[in-house]
Amino acid sequence: MGFPKDFLWGGATAANQCEGAYLTDGKGLSTADVMTASAHGVPREITDGVVEGKYYPSHNAVGHYHHFKEDIALFAEMGFKCYRMSIAWSRIFPNGDEEVPNEEGLKHYDEVFDTCFQFGIEPVVTISHFETPLGLLKYGAWENRRVVDFYLSYCETLFNRYKGKVKYWLTFNEINVMSTKPWMAGGVNSDDEQVSMTAAYHQFLASAKAVQMAHEIDSDNKVGMMYNGHTAYPASSDPEDMQRTNDFMHTMLFYSDVQCRGYYPAYKLKEFEREGIILPILDGDLEELKKGKVDFLSFSYYMTHVVGKNTPLVFKGLNGVKTGYKNPYLQMSDWGWGIDPMGLRYLLNLLYDRYQIPLMIVENGLGAVDKVEEDGSIHDSYRIDYLSEHLKEMKKAIEIDGVPVMGYTMWGPIDIIAASTGEMKKRYGFIYVDVDDNGNGTFKRMKKDSFYWYKEVIESNGGNL
Repeated sequence: MGFPKDFLWGGATAANQCEGAYLTDGKGLSTADVMTASAHGVPREITDGVVEGKYYPSHNAVGHYHHFKEDIALFAEMGFKCYRMSIAWSRIFPNGDEEVPNEEGLKHYDEVFDTCFQFGIEPVVTISHFETPLGLLKYGAWENRRVVDFYLSYCETLFNRYKGKVKYWLTFNEINVMSTKPWMAGGVNSDDEQVSMTAAYHQFLASAKAVQMAHEIDSDNKVGMMYNGHTAYPASSDPEDMQRTNDFMHTMLFYSDVQCRGYYPAYKLKEFEREGIILPILDGDLEELKKGKVDFLSFSYYMTHVVGKNTPLVFKGLNGVKTGYKNPYLQMSDWGWGIDPMGLRYLLNLLYDRYQIPLMIVENGLGAVDKVEEDGSIHDSYRIDYLSEHLKEMKKAIEIDGVPVMGYTMWGPIDIIAASTGEMKKRYGFIYVDVDDNGNGTFKRMKKDSFYWYKEVIESNGGNL
């Protein structure tokens, strides 16, 4: 027993957090490019365009755009079977609405995929990962149905250009972030629920049509959704706390319900009825949602929440979900995230019980402050412990519970800027990058102790955890 022989071990990054080169080779601005850096607990600022004197970490990030060959070679040294990455939409269509794609951007990703194949690494590509082209804001971004067509034009370009090179696709990163951080999810700078749910509807429709298009262009294509793995426990056995927890999970899971089942669940439609929210449904849309169900469900997992009746639940804002509760049974990361390996097994079972389709964990990792010793070594035993305990729980879900897990891509295998704060000191990687919170450094890559540990994990196919 153990992990399947074809299990996809790897790591995951996002273009806006690793590439840099934000205007190189014809790239246009994205929503990520107008988010400043901040610190823990302080929201990142969204500016009106690029403002002189402010620091935007996505502009240089860790230079992966120019270092990708070196970085992928290091991934290969660890034995990666796959590399989950994203394509920057504004590299392909700089403003999002052009009729002709940017050839320089397409050529860059050809080179990235060719490098992956050189090392036998399977690309797993996120089509839109928190970086809507800024040029689409003139339409209202995802609040406007026209953006569905712009997205599908982008998808058609990718599916045709990279046919035979990419077969695993994710339509939107953490699509349920539309309920927590709508700017990141789709360039929606509003807390109005009607606006968010309209934008989410358009993303559901775009994803469903993209799934069908991907299958038509290449029958080998497998298209998944990507769920931000928010899950919660009740604060007590009080039935009211249990109901609040159920309400929390409905706010999150309705996204995967639509994408995996092909229709809006009754509980969400009743909520819309109560709140006076009207979906912009046109003739044929509901059939498109049914026909465009995803092939698999991928998700991120970092922590669990505690929910109850005694503190207000805050969903919206750049700092994300706040419940007001701390789980006394868990250790906390340096950034206040509860470390809960058993929660991963719980979520794997919850999602498989609900949808009965293959699952893939495409983000899981520990953000921490790493110290470089005088000899250049980086001893990150805390990261090894974190990942080891999570992988053990994933293994139980496979071996004991029978959950079909396709793969695991740790976030992020190389240090990248943090999405929540834009910091560099919140490091996740097996590979250290010499860049600080202000973008200064040599950009030199250095292996941490966890690099060698993960290499052994993959070599043993999860036998040595």
